[in-house]
This record gives sequence, C-alpha cells and structure tokens, in this order.
Amino acid sequence: MSYIRIIFIFTLLLSTLGLFARAEKDKPRNGEGIHSFLKRNKRTEKEHYKQFLELNPNKFGKQNSLKMGVYYTLPPLTPKKTTASTPQATSSNGVKKRDKLFGPKYEEYTIKSDKLKGAVFFLSSGHGGPDCGAVGKVNGKIIHEDEYAYDITLRLARNLREEGATVHMIIQDAKDGIRDEPYLKYSSRETCMGEKIPLNQLKRLVQRSRKINQLAAKSKEKYKRSVFIHLDSRGQRQQLDVFFYHAPKSKEGQRLALTMKKTFNDHYAKHQPNRGFSGTVTPRGLYVLNNTSPVGIFAELGNIQNSSDQRRFIQPDNRQALANWMCRGFIADYENWKSSAKTSKPAATPKTTTKSKKTSKKAKK
Repeated sequence: MSYIRIIFIFTLLLSTLGLFARAEKDKPRNGEGIHSFLKRNKRTEKEHYKQFLELNPNKFGKQNSLKMGVYYTLPPLTPKKTTASTPQATSSNGVKKRDKLFGPKYEEYTIKSDKLKGAVFFLSSGHGGPDCGAVGKVNGKIIHEDEYAYDITLRLARNLREEGATVHMIIQDAKDGIRDEPYLKYSSRETCMGEKIPLNQLKRLVQRSRKINQLAAKSKEKYKRSVFIHLDSRGQRQQLDVFFYHAPKSKEGQRLALTMKKTFNDHYAKHQPNRGFSGTVTPRGLYVLNNTSPVGIFAELGNIQNSSDQRRFIQPDNRQALANWMCRGFIADYENWKSSAKTSKPAATPKTTTKSKKTSKKAKK
C-alpha cells in the first residue's frame, strides 16, 4: 500500500512540473505577432515585451517576427522592475536649443555638460542704447566699446548655457547677434530686456541693477552671479591685461575675481608662455556691484585705445577666447562653491598681493 502511494505522489509531481514547464513556454499560432502572443499568455506589461526579447535570442524572423513551430520562453507573469530606491539623475546633455538673440549663425546650440547646472548668471554688457561707451580708432575706423562688450557677452552667454547654466542677458539687441566681423557696426538699438535705455548715467545703472534684482528674486538657484563686461579707455601707449573688480565687502566676489584671474593666468602661461599675465583684482565701489543682490564681478577686458589690446577685440577668435576663459573661470568657481557647501564650512579666501585702490573716483559705467 505504501509503495503504491509513493508511485502516485511521484507521478503527480512529474505532472505538476510538466504543467509548470508548459506554462513557461509556448509556440505562436498562425498570424500571431509578439504582442498578440504575449497577450494570449497574459503578459501585457511593457516589461514583458522587453524580457521576452531577452529570453529568446536568435529565435526571431525579420523585424522580430515569430516563427511557426518554435517554442518561445515566456517571461514571468510579474515582470522585473528597476528599483526606485536609487533614482537616476536626469541630464540634459545633447539637447539642442535655440536663442535668436545669438543671431542666425549661432542661434542653435547644444548642451554639452551639466557642469553649471544649478547656476544662474545675469550678464550685462557695458553701456548700450544712447551711450556707446569708450571709442577707439583702428586703421582709420572708429570702434565702439558697447558693440564689442556686447559681442563678447553674447559668446559668454552661449558658452554658459552649453555647460547647463541658466543665463539672463540684461542688455539685448534684437538684430545684432554674435558677429564674426572685425569691425562691428555701431547702433543704438540695445535695450534693457526690452526697456528703452535712458541717457542719464545714473538712471541707466539703476535700471539694469533693478532688473537683475527682480530676476534674482524669482530664481530658485542658490548660486547666482552678476557679470558686468566693459572695455577700458586709457592712453594709447598703456597696454592692459584683463582686470577684475569686486564689491569691497564681498568675500565671494573676491574669491570669484581671484579664480577668474588665475584662470586667465593659466591660459596665458599655456598659450603665450613668455608673455606673462599682469591682470589685477581690486575691490571697487561701483554702483552695479554695490546695488545688485547676486555676487558680482566687473571685468575690464583691455584698453580700447591701445593697438595691442585692440587685437584682443578686433579678431573674432580672440573675442571667443575671452568668453571661453571666463566660462572656465565660472566653472572653477562653481566647483569651489559646491565643495564649500558640502562641507558647510566657509571657503578660504585665496591670498592676494593686489593693493586696494581708493575709490574716490565717481563710479562710472
């Protein structure tokens, strides 16, 4: 009696295993595709389709058609799903975008990295509208500060966006995008984000400072930087390297300016090793630095009167190089800022040998 019972149990076990095996495999009926085949077998989830392809390599015809008479392994009824405990950070790399402000040739750009994701910049090129700024003369042609400062600022804006940053162009020209001509035609079309730029100097400074503060108050980013780009005007013989100002009491502004100076010094050492770099960092009580809420930096890119400095502006490749180097300086400063935030310790301010100049002069520009 016990012998018969053992045989019965063994037979029942084999039968159950056989049913289980048949339930895990099936062959398609005439005219069935993968979706209808899986639906008939009650595998209707999106993951079922993916797992079905993985479980049956080299068993399909053209365009993954099913072959008659072939047994296919079916995925489990409960599909495997990726765990939600480790969400993947989204990246915008490779995304193409457009901004007509950059002009027809450069309006399309591609986000190359997330190096500046989470950072916001407020870029203001010097002068504009009724004020052309400083003027110089090259080969009998008059060049105007606001046109070259604007072109470099546009190039910087495009670079920053390619690295994932949010960028606001404060001074804008609806017609003049990035230009590759050596001599940039003068116009007075520039606006402060659509608003007419006043002739009065103080009103101009108040207008752009107020616009930056309004935008900064609405932005959710924690790393916010204001950038003011100008060309200086001095005696024709006085050649100048790029120099930077920061607000007198701004430690973060000083750190940014010193980081920017180091970036330029490193690039000059690489590309012109015998030249040296004499750019400076100085605290200065300029209106736009003292009256905008984001940390600010004021860059003077050279002397518009000096023939050697003029090559820095006239050649479009040099204008692009200035934008490239400034962008790299901002990337370095952003990395320093993030490291400081992680450790919850104030970042050490690099030592500087630059002397603070008196700010008795009227804060022009």
